[in-house]
Amino acid sequence: MDGDRRPLHAAGDVSIMHKIAVIAGDGIGKEVIPAGMAVLEAAAKGRNAALTFTELPWGCEYYLKQHRMLDEDGFERLAGFDAIYLGALGFPGVPDGVSAGLILAIRQRFDQYVNLRPMRLLPGLTSPLANRGAADIDMVCVRENSEGEYSGVGGRIHVGTAREVAQQVGVFTRHGIERIVRYAFELASTRPRKMLASATKSNALTHSMVLWDEVAEGVRRDFPSIDYRKYHVDALAARMITHPRTLDVLVTSNLFGDILTDIGSAISGSLGIAPGANINPTRKFPSMFEPIHGSAPDIAGKGIANPIGAIWAGALMLDHLGHRDVHDRVISAIERVVAGGTIRTPDLGGTATTKQMADAIVQEV
Repeated sequence: MDGDRRPLHAAGDVSIMHKIAVIAGDGIGKEVIPAGMAVLEAAAKGRNAALTFTELPWGCEYYLKQHRMLDEDGFERLAGFDAIYLGALGFPGVPDGVSAGLILAIRQRFDQYVNLRPMRLLPGLTSPLANRGAADIDMVCVRENSEGEYSGVGGRIHVGTAREVAQQVGVFTRHGIERIVRYAFELASTRPRKMLASATKSNALTHSMVLWDEVAEGVRRDFPSIDYRKYHVDALAARMITHPRTLDVLVTSNLFGDILTDIGSAISGSLGIAPGANINPTRKFPSMFEPIHGSAPDIAGKGIANPIGAIWAGALMLDHLGHRDVHDRVISAIERVVAGGTIRTPDLGGTATTKQMADAIVQEV
């Protein structure tokens, strides 16, 4: 409930306390976020970190009662936290523009300009791509998260008439492109293959994507050790299917990254395992961590949602907060459960419940 605060473990056992805002949101978000919190609690025991959760009842169901997605002072309250742990937003009867509006507003208000999405085929899972193993699918997408096609600029006129017009404006700035491309190059420099693929469409989007390409070419000069290539986004989507092993770090605009990471999650076995991080690298504002699967109203309340995406997102949150060791502990536990092959939620071809999957990961932790 709103205002409920509880530490992961006794304050006497830790040296660093982090305040986390929890927005479980709607649908299966209310099922996978508690699972994630349970795993984080187990992983943090005995480590120099503690999380104090404050659960906030915001989202679409809140909107249906209050006619707003969050409290009037919601953004001011969120600004006081170290991180935000989000489940999902979306509910029947609430327009997509309303539900998406909250997450887009948080990303922009807190300048969370990096959307980081790992895409890995975990050992033990089967990809829908024939003859592909874990070594073939190991990518991470660095998606621009604050402008581009999701900037919110545009509108409609003559609504409901035969002359109705809708305009959605993609906003691309040199500053915004440079900082996301630089972040991607820096990330690529920490990975073994040191490869970076840039998604463009400059053959058709002759203003925005030409600027994107020009800025990327300028930044690449600072990273001569990185194997940098640009691909038209349609060709890159095809390459993710036909030659995923040739890809490592992807840097994309907002829309392109949204689409490509769904492909990446699908070829990794399920959308249910995919995490996302909305990062403000300056740490001036809180960053936000979430599974990317959405609220899935068709299975909400059945207790069968895969919690791995939420748990993995929680691990990314711990890494961002400076606890790489706890992150690694969570990821290793996920990998052992998945590799074991006995616990599978329905999206992975099994019959396990959300709780059974979470309990198995807690046991491994």
